[in-house]
Formats: sequence, C-alpha cells, structure tokens
Amino acid sequence: MKVWKKFVGTAAVSVLAISLAACGEKSSGSGSDDKTLVVGASNVPHAEILEHVKKEYEAKGYKLEIKKFQDYVLPNKALASKEIDANYFQHVPYLEQQEKENKSYKFANAGGVHVEPLGIYSKKYKSLDKLPNGATILTSSNVAERGRVLTFLQNEGLIKLKDGKTTDAQLGDIAENPKKLKFKTNIEASLLPQAYKNNEGDAVLINTNYAIDNGLNPLKDAIASEDESSPYVNIIVTRDGDEKDKRVTALLDVLHEKKNQDWILDKYKGAVVPVSK
Repeated sequence: MKVWKKFVGTAAVSVLAISLAACGEKSSGSGSDDKTLVVGASNVPHAEILEHVKKEYEAKGYKLEIKKFQDYVLPNKALASKEIDANYFQHVPYLEQQEKENKSYKFANAGGVHVEPLGIYSKKYKSLDKLPNGATILTSSNVAERGRVLTFLQNEGLIKLKDGKTTDAQLGDIAENPKKLKFKTNIEASLLPQAYKNNEGDAVLINTNYAIDNGLNPLKDAIASEDESSPYVNIIVTRDGDEKDKRVTALLDVLHEKKNQDWILDKYKGAVVPVSK
C-alpha cells in the first residue's frame, strides 16, 4: 500500500510538473491565451491603424496587444523567438530577403493591408526634371529596398535598368544613367528624413512611414511618389502555420472592412493606400 501511495504521489508530481511546464511554455511565448493576439508594428502608420481597429476587433471576442518597434530588424527577431504572434511593418520583398538571410525564419504572409508609396524629396529642386547632371541621390542602406528605388527612378525616366530587372535590381543593374546620378546608400532608413531636413544630397528617397513620423506630408512635400500599382504591399506576417489562426484572420477581416479602409485614406490623405488582399 505504501508503495502504491508512493507511486501515485510520484505520478501526481510528474503530472503537475508537466502541466506547469506546459503553462510556462505558453506564457513564455507571445499571447497568454487563445483569444489574445500580440502584434509588433512600426509606429506610423502601422500601430496607428491597429489602434484604430482595436475596439472593433475586441468586440469580436479577441484582445489585441500592440508592441511598437523603431526599426526593421527587431520585429522579425521577436516573431521568430515567439515574443509576438505576428508583425505588421514589412512588404513582401523585404520578407523574402529576410528569410534568405536568416535561415531560421519560417514565416508566412497572412494578408496585405496597405501600400505606402515611396517618395522622393528635395529642398533644392521642385521636380525631378530639374535635377542636374551628377546629382547625388540619398537612399536607404536597406538592400531589399534597392530594387524598389531603382524601379521607381526608372519609371520616372531618370535611369534604365537591364532587361528583366525590377525588384531584385541593384546599382550594378543600371544600364543607362543619362544624368550620371550618384547614389549614397549607407544611411539608415529612419535617418533619411533628418538628412533631408539637413539639406544633404540633391534628393532623398524616404519611406512614407518615416516621412509621416517626422512631420512630412508625402502628398505636399515629395516632388514625386510611387503610384497605387506599387507591388510593395505591407502585410501581416506570422510564423509559418499560424496564418490561418482565427485571431489573425479576424484581424484581417476588420482591417479590410470598407469603413476602416476609408479611414486610412482620409487619415493619411492618400499617402497610405489600403488594399483588400
């Protein structure tokens, strides 16, 4: 009998230990329950958009926690380490580049929310055709953005890329550069607005979220911007296999509602363009 009691007691302790370990695993991850969604986001416009739909999302029976990030590196690290359930700050080409560079990243595109048209700013010139020969163009040090920048400049008639080169283009893929433009590409994306304000270079390419976050109006201050056909849709990203999680799909359903998309258009005056895919 004593042996049996000892066995039962040992088994009970083992079960308790397993239960506590399981609880520990859940709490050390991102959401504390199956109704809470923790999303990492850039301040503007991502976190603002999430804040706007938060009450409506929670009315569906879920809870939304928003963790703000100031750069483009930490949100994916946090997602990989299960500190968050999803992130909302990046577009598809950046996601693909990050997965190539970090083999441990196993992410999924849960759905698109908006496009932030890339803008080019200049304190010296009112339009791109006024840029002089040999003008210096400041761009982000983010290699994943290089193809976007070059494709944009090609669409504006400033350069021509080698056949077949688009979002994967690098500086070496410029086939024609009639104005002999020079490119400075060693500046962190978040610092480009300050470079513009300091009157550095002849023109500066700035992502919309950083422009808005630094008091710039992309529609008024940019001398040229991408149009709505840009392939750089900002997406909700999850770990692979979580993209169909009900918490995630419920968030996308709310974000894609017309009234919320209309709010995005009105709030950002066309500098942030919603999508429904």
